[in-house]
Amino acid sequence: MLTSQSLFLAIGTSACIRADSGGKSSQIVSAGRLLALALGIVIAPAFAASPLAGPPPLDFVPGRLLIQQRAGLSDVEVDKILKPHGGKRVGKINGINVHVVQLPAQANSKAVAALLAKNKHFKFVEQDQILAPGGTTDDPSLASQWHLAKVGAQAAWDTSTGSEVIIAILDTGVDASHPDLFAQMVPGWNSYDNNGDSSDVHGHGTAVAGTAAASGNNAIGVASVAYGSKIMPVRISDPSGYGYFSTMASGLTWAADHGARVANISYENVASSSTVESAAQYLKSKGGLTVICAGNSGTLQTVASSGNLVVVSATNSSDARTSWSNYGAYVDIAAPGQSVLTTSRGGGYGQWSGTSFASPIVAGTAALMMAANPALPADQVQSLLYSTSVDLGTAGRDDYYGAGRVDAAQATLAAATTTAFDTQAPTVAISAPAGGKVAGLVAVDVAASDDVGVVSVDLVVNGSKYATDTTAPHGFSWDTTAIADGPATLIAYAYDAAGNYTGSQPVSVTVANGAAAADTVPPTVVFSAPANGATVSKVVRIEGVADDNLGVNGVTQSLFIDGELNATVSGGTLSARWNTKKASAGNHLLTLTARDAAGNSASKSIIVVVR
Repeated sequence: MLTSQSLFLAIGTSACIRADSGGKSSQIVSAGRLLALALGIVIAPAFAASPLAGPPPLDFVPGRLLIQQRAGLSDVEVDKILKPHGGKRVGKINGINVHVVQLPAQANSKAVAALLAKNKHFKFVEQDQILAPGGTTDDPSLASQWHLAKVGAQAAWDTSTGSEVIIAILDTGVDASHPDLFAQMVPGWNSYDNNGDSSDVHGHGTAVAGTAAASGNNAIGVASVAYGSKIMPVRISDPSGYGYFSTMASGLTWAADHGARVANISYENVASSSTVESAAQYLKSKGGLTVICAGNSGTLQTVASSGNLVVVSATNSSDARTSWSNYGAYVDIAAPGQSVLTTSRGGGYGQWSGTSFASPIVAGTAALMMAANPALPADQVQSLLYSTSVDLGTAGRDDYYGAGRVDAAQATLAAATTTAFDTQAPTVAISAPAGGKVAGLVAVDVAASDDVGVVSVDLVVNGSKYATDTTAPHGFSWDTTAIADGPATLIAYAYDAAGNYTGSQPVSVTVANGAAAADTVPPTVVFSAPANGATVSKVVRIEGVADDNLGVNGVTQSLFIDGELNATVSGGTLSARWNTKKASAGNHLLTLTARDAAGNSASKSIIVVVR
């Protein structure tokens, strides 16, 4: 998806419109706030030509990694793995077993993340990314909500208004005092500051919230797709409007734990995050759906499709994809996203454009469906959302519209008339280990699937539950040192949301920690090029060789130049290139570190002189 480096938005002018309230009264209301604040642009109150917005100062939070460990791995073991890199755990995202890790200032975050991702006891490692909101504002000129008629919202309201379904708006906060929002609000959270202040620091969140669930039938302002639903404001942004993978995932699990059935994230590049996807899977395990925007760079994206995220592209009043809407295999469905009249921070209204406002239309439709049939599992709601959409573009699913443009009327009717009935139990099998002797920390891989969805998997060792994993792919880190040497039996149990469960075929292993002599011998490591004290210039090839008493298969080599990680490899040989043109003249310290599977390590350092 679009990164913040390539993001730019054409900023319109400030203006006002006349909004008629049910034919009873009228008022002059201000336009929706521009997204300029998130991009560091100050807009004057009077008309002025506006520059193109520049990128944010950074794409990633400096030195911050997000790491999901296998179920059963202790924090002590995590710290052991992080120690060689200077990493410190500074937080944990509840529900999905993800650590927030801070690296030293001199560390190469990308290189460290790549190295840690190779550890079999970590499910994924990614850098914490900084993301921009996915919307812009238009100069308002029409006090009409064409998008509601286009998706058949009025017909859907004959079946459902989304009554009491909670929609979490993960954004810049929400203006809870807005006359079209205050009656919809439930308590929210601020995952950026870790407190309950969910007020809007930017304006984008108030506009998104009003698109999904502004009050209806109240004789003022605008209506929304799911005007009977409740709004849970979850601020995931910094004061400038930028969000982070970490705050999104943390906010998503908080919303799941506090009753949200639908969550909307209208930010760029969300679909690329494994951390956010895990949090979306957590919400889905509790019967909810996460809806996100496709982004606004107008380009083909190579992000893979996900069953845990509903990705929405934007269409105009002619049912054509807008020129700025992203597209690709990850797009699931389309919705109106151009000139959407909605609420603005400060009590007014304005027309906004962007995939940011297509996704809350789909989120509101999901809420209508859930209210029409509360017993429907999330996967069934998701399937009906796609199957009832209006096919646009190429026949069948395509990269521009996904399944098609959302049809709230047909989706809500289908949900209301569908019977929720799940008696099929999941299938589950332990794929590793297959048997034999085991010792130390053992990676246990489990394959589990279900016709609706697997909620959790338990690992049972010798009849006692060892750990529970709630995110796919399911796997565990089993500390065999906690039990006596000898035979052990492993069984995995998989559960779905309806309570159906299945146990795997038992796997028999032999725990042999005492039988094997502890490996306390560190590997050896040497530089084969360049020589200590050598004078170098231009591009230098650096060669290293490592050996170990138990062989080099479990050895990892890391090259540091002046204390900064330059390269990592597995095995006995290392070959790297160093462009000394970017280095200052004089002495530079090269350090080669080798670590074996038992954690023993050795280092060798040399000094070279850059000419």
